[in-house]
Amino acid sequence: MSDRNISRRNLLAASGAIGAIAASGTLGQAVAGAAPRVDADVIVIGHGLAGLVATSELAAAGRKVLLLDQEPEASLGGQAFWSLGGLFFVNSPEQRTAGIKDSLELARADWFNTAGFDRGVNDPLGEDFWAAKWAEAYLNFAAGEKRDWLYGLGVRWVPIVGWAERGGQLADGPGNSVPRFHMTLGTGPGVMEPFEKKVRDAVRDNKVTFKFRHQVDALITSNGAVTGVRGSVLEASSAARGTPSSRKKVGDFELYAPMVVVTSGGIGANKDLVRRNWPARLGPAPQRLVTGVPAHVDGRMLAISELAGARLVNRDRMWHYTEGMINHTPIWPDHGIRVLAAPSSLWFDARGRRFANPGIPSLDTLGTLELIGRSGHDYSWFILNKKIIDKEFVLSGSEQNPEITAKNLVAYLAMRLLNSTPPPVKAFMDKGVDFVIKNNLPDLVAGMNALTGQNLINLDELRRQIVARDQQVDNPFTKDLQVMGIRNSLAYSGDSLARTASLHKILDSGSGPLIAIRMNILTRKTLGGLQTDLTGRVLGSNGQPIRGLYAAGEVAGFGGGGVHGYRALEGTFLGGCLFSGRAAGRGAAAESA
Repeated sequence: MSDRNISRRNLLAASGAIGAIAASGTLGQAVAGAAPRVDADVIVIGHGLAGLVATSELAAAGRKVLLLDQEPEASLGGQAFWSLGGLFFVNSPEQRTAGIKDSLELARADWFNTAGFDRGVNDPLGEDFWAAKWAEAYLNFAAGEKRDWLYGLGVRWVPIVGWAERGGQLADGPGNSVPRFHMTLGTGPGVMEPFEKKVRDAVRDNKVTFKFRHQVDALITSNGAVTGVRGSVLEASSAARGTPSSRKKVGDFELYAPMVVVTSGGIGANKDLVRRNWPARLGPAPQRLVTGVPAHVDGRMLAISELAGARLVNRDRMWHYTEGMINHTPIWPDHGIRVLAAPSSLWFDARGRRFANPGIPSLDTLGTLELIGRSGHDYSWFILNKKIIDKEFVLSGSEQNPEITAKNLVAYLAMRLLNSTPPPVKAFMDKGVDFVIKNNLPDLVAGMNALTGQNLINLDELRRQIVARDQQVDNPFTKDLQVMGIRNSLAYSGDSLARTASLHKILDSGSGPLIAIRMNILTRKTLGGLQTDLTGRVLGSNGQPIRGLYAAGEVAGFGGGGVHGYRALEGTFLGGCLFSGRAAGRGAAAESA
């Protein structure tokens, strides 16, 4: 430890001894008062991916770190553990092998056309000022060192590049012009593995101390700087990963450090907060929601940080999925699983009216969410058949992709190439409450109406729309946008091999049985958050950094308070945690030097 570090800690301790102010201890309230002691060089709040990355950077720089989380050790890694492990790369070897021509210039155009930054990009006090700067920096990272950095840490990827968020409008509209979604071997756990190892090694070397079951209730401030944290010690918990843990308080704590890094995640499990932040542009806030993240993703640190002077921006920007199914074997409350849609399923509103563009699977999540929001109902329907589900369905989540999570690439590719029903998909077909599977359309419609308890679907009208679509596959040309999209998908080798069924008629008896799936809105990502500069320093309402406070990951909008703008290109959330966690860790290490 350098003399400079020691002198800074002694200075803080001395100032605390002279000027300590008794704190009220009110839950969630930032407390004025100087730190009477220094317990570490840096405190990191949140042991998800961003927290692990930041902590690993701090430890590598020789800093002493306290890593706090309200959850038990079983939940180390946070949401990242449950993810599919998708990462956004630009002009990667996997893309080039597949004949995909990508470039930083094309990716930049796609990103900014998708993000739609419109809140003071050129105003230092604008909500999108730092978000746009983070977007530029992240794009350079994704087109530059990101893959090599991770590869050097032992991370590997499935050789078939996925094509998410395809857009479906004009060339300067939202979406990915080319496939950029690289699924990690090992899924989410495979992404977090090297950083967890680094942190555990640092624990062994006495550079990092875990503080599980430590729930932060306040940031302690002194003379405009954050100097520590105050909170509640929660009772020990044997809760398995992802399951709710007790919130019973058994003690209090205060911890002090010159630097605090907030990496506490978003709001996805806090439905009240999701609805409170829901923007009118997406229609009424849904009353029926399924949850795509564990219960600990509660957004507490956003308000706590705001009370300490942090600026919270773009809170109305969120990324919730439109293809959520109720989990037949839930781990957390209202547990939903997302379908990563490919282009062939037909999409209808609750009344059985086929969505127009952009309501086509795989094109535009936010655009479809708006269509559903304005339909008058909180759910929609996929209609497809067994041929489509066998070839096209991938479920999001590490536990829903056992072959890839186990890094068994051969088994995964064999399953995709042989068009066999993936076992996790088959489990939903057998046990999922949102599924209706029948041999003919009249029985399917009867089952759909029975499932909802409302006779909203008219058989004749539904048949008319499906037949109209099926008539469009008889020629190599068509006026149906979705059929055009399927042909476009089949022109890409990765999709034709593993993700898109050959073009056929939905009502073709040889492709059955018919399947209807009620699709629920599934909460997931917070796109806004604490505004940060490019080093991860949290900014106040005056646009100036708050001394001693950093943030990274979802709580910071994955960088700058909203690096994605209104929409995401996918594969960018884990990447945002990696990039912003690294920046905040390095920034805090440099400032504490």
